[in-house]
Amino acid sequence: MKRFLPNSTVRIVRLIAIQCFMPLSLGLLLGAAPLVASESLLIGPGDQLHIQVADTPEMEQHPRVTDAGEIPVEAVGNVKVAGLTPANAATAIQDRLIAAHFMWHPIVLVTIEQYATQTVSVLGEVKAPGAYPIATPRSILDILALAGGLSSVADRNIVIERRSDPQNRVHYNYSNNPDAAVDRQVLVSPGDTVLVPRAGIVYVLGDVNRPGGYAMANNESKMTMLEALALAGGLSKTAKQSGARLIRKDSSGSYTDRKLSVGDLQEGKIPDIAMQPGDVVYVPFSFGRNLAVFGAGSIAASATSAAIYAVP
Repeated sequence: MKRFLPNSTVRIVRLIAIQCFMPLSLGLLLGAAPLVASESLLIGPGDQLHIQVADTPEMEQHPRVTDAGEIPVEAVGNVKVAGLTPANAATAIQDRLIAAHFMWHPIVLVTIEQYATQTVSVLGEVKAPGAYPIATPRSILDILALAGGLSSVADRNIVIERRSDPQNRVHYNYSNNPDAAVDRQVLVSPGDTVLVPRAGIVYVLGDVNRPGGYAMANNESKMTMLEALALAGGLSKTAKQSGARLIRKDSSGSYTDRKLSVGDLQEGKIPDIAMQPGDVVYVPFSFGRNLAVFGAGSIAASATSAAIYAVP
């Protein structure tokens, strides 16, 4: 003779089974990964959300976040979700459903269905600056590709301002090493701003083979005097090595003029000199004509019209 459990007991057993197995089944149903990665994208006003409650299809909603940062949730009223990750928003809704005695152990899933700001702004030293539409978070390399890549004088240290948290900027170094550039990628979300600054410029003028300005566009944004002279093609045959000058603008706006020997630098008799953005290296002709005519201010002023070259 078969024995049946009372209906109330059956309901309790079913509820326990749902609570034990629903997180796994819901995750499999929605394609969730076994391990949940930490989220950096926060919900903002104007975003449209998708709310699902396990085993309760009538609770499914597609609300839009109000300017006050709230969404209306059935049975509990408005819930503040702006500034939260989707996972934290789901927890907030679960807590409200429990506090209202509407559900015992709700399992809520919140996803961002549509972002209010569907573009990312890419500014500074890229080939095609502007606002580009994106619907989901994209890698920084994808975003730079949309803007045509870096310009020839771009600094490798890129700044990302988050729409959800403007005070905490993210810094990304676009390394010349491809493996490092890919491994250290960060995500850029709709509404973010990507700023690519201009690299510092060092000017090499006078009797060199290719006078002009050279961008400090390596990984460290650094350059030495010997590196600058090498980029300028080295000294010409008529250059006066012993009469080179390093002209640097100080914090007060005045110029310092340091005379040195390129030969001593090349032979290691004096240490190589770290350059600073805006520095001018001037190498006079052997007969000294330019040395007598030009002062530090005149040489620095002439640098402004020099051609700018990218570091190969």
